[in-house]
Amino acid sequence: MLSFDRFFIENADRFDGQSVTLKGWVYNKRSSGKIKFLMMRDGTGIMQGILFKGECEEQSFEEFEKLTQESAIEVTGKIRKEPRSVGGYEMGISSIKTVSIAEPYPISPKDHGVEFLMQHRHLWIRSQKQWAALRVRAEIIRSIHEYFDNLGFIQFDAPILTPNSCEGTSTLFKTDYFEEEAFLTQSGQLYGETGAMAFGKVYTFGPTFRAEKSATRKHLTEFWMIEPEVAYMDLEGNMELGEGLVSHIAKTVLEKRAKELTLLERDVAKLEVVKAGGFPRISYDEALKILEKRGLGIPWGEDFGAPHETALGEEFGKPVFVHHMPSQIKAFYFKQSDSLFGPASETTGKYAFGCDLIAPDGYGEIIGGGQREENVAVLQRRIKEHELNEADYQWYLDLRRFGSVPHSGFGLGLERTVAWMTGVPHVRETVPYPRLMNTLRP
Repeated sequence: MLSFDRFFIENADRFDGQSVTLKGWVYNKRSSGKIKFLMMRDGTGIMQGILFKGECEEQSFEEFEKLTQESAIEVTGKIRKEPRSVGGYEMGISSIKTVSIAEPYPISPKDHGVEFLMQHRHLWIRSQKQWAALRVRAEIIRSIHEYFDNLGFIQFDAPILTPNSCEGTSTLFKTDYFEEEAFLTQSGQLYGETGAMAFGKVYTFGPTFRAEKSATRKHLTEFWMIEPEVAYMDLEGNMELGEGLVSHIAKTVLEKRAKELTLLERDVAKLEVVKAGGFPRISYDEALKILEKRGLGIPWGEDFGAPHETALGEEFGKPVFVHHMPSQIKAFYFKQSDSLFGPASETTGKYAFGCDLIAPDGYGEIIGGGQREENVAVLQRRIKEHELNEADYQWYLDLRRFGSVPHSGFGLGLERTVAWMTGVPHVRETVPYPRLMNTLRP
C-alpha cells in the first residue's frame, strides 16, 4: 500500500503541533546530561529531535545509546517550530523504534580523498552536499521537461546503439551487435532531426557517450544530453530557444531548491543574473579580439580551451553566446558561409552557422548547436570531405530529399549545467554514479 501521505521532513510546516512518525536514518547524535539530541534524515531533509528524560519512553531513552550513524529508525514525537534548528522545525521525541543497527560507517571517521569517496559513492551520496546537488539535478530535469512541454514540443527518444558517428569516429565506444559493429551514441541529434521533420519541434533527452581521454573537471565518458530540433528555425531562433531554456532552469532552481543551494553555499546572486536572461551574443571573430586584449590570443580557426572560455565569461559576467564559428572545428552537418553574416555557401565555407553558450566562472560550454545544412547536394559533399561513408547516412540525406526545410537545434549537457547551477567543483558530483576514464564501479 502506498504511504506517501505520511510525514516527511520537507513538509514539516504542514504538521506544526502534531504528533507524527518519522521513518528514516540516524544522521548524528549527541548527549547533554538528561537531554539527548538526535539528528535524523529521511531522504527529504534533516531534522533535530530532542529527548528529555522523563518526557519520553524510558526504553527509548536507553535505545538512543545503541544507535549508530545510519541506523534505520522510526521516531514518534510532536513537531514544533524552532527557527534555530535545521529547516526551522524540530521534534520533541516520545518514542524510538529501531529498525536496524548500522555497522561502523566508513565515510565519517575522518576526511577522505576523492578516490576513497568514489569507491564508496553508494554511501557518499547520503552526505549533505552530494544529496543537495542530486536534488538540484532532479529539479533541473523537471524544469527542462516543463520548458519544452509549455512550448508544445514532443519528447522524441533516440537510440543509444547506432550504426554510425555523429561527430567523428575518434571518440566512439564500439560494441559488437550480432553480426555487425555498433557504437554507443555521441548524440541524439541526427535522429532528432527526423523527429523535427515529422512533428515540427521535438527534443531528445538521454545518455550519450564520448571515448575522450579527458581528465578535466568538466568531462565524463557517460553524460545526459538535452537536444531540441525545430523545423523552420534559424540560428537566431536557436539562440533564443537556448537562452529561454537556461533562464527557465535558473528561475526554477532559485524558486524550488533554495535550501539545497544554501547547503551548497552557492552564490545565488549569480543565478539571478542567469534568470534575468539578456545573454550577450558575439561572433567568433569578436571573441578573438576580446581574448587578444586579455593576453590569451589564439590563431583564427582554433577552438577555445578552458582558459579562453573562462576569460569570455569574466568579460561579460554572465552567459555569452559565441556564434559563426570556424567551419573547420564544426561537424559536417552545419550550414556554412564564406563570410561573416554572408549568404550560405554551397561549397566549403569559412564560417559555420553554429553557436556555443559559454557559462561564467569557468564552467565552459553549456550549449553547442546551430543551423543545419538542408541542401542534399551540399550535405553529400560535406560527408565526402569528412571521409564518412555516405551509405551510412542515406536515411539522414532522405530528410533533404523529401520536404527539406531550414532547421536548427542544440545540445545542452545536463551534468555541466548542474555543476554550474550548484557551484560544485567537478561534474562527478552532479550524477549519481559518474563514469570517468578510471571509474567504472560501483
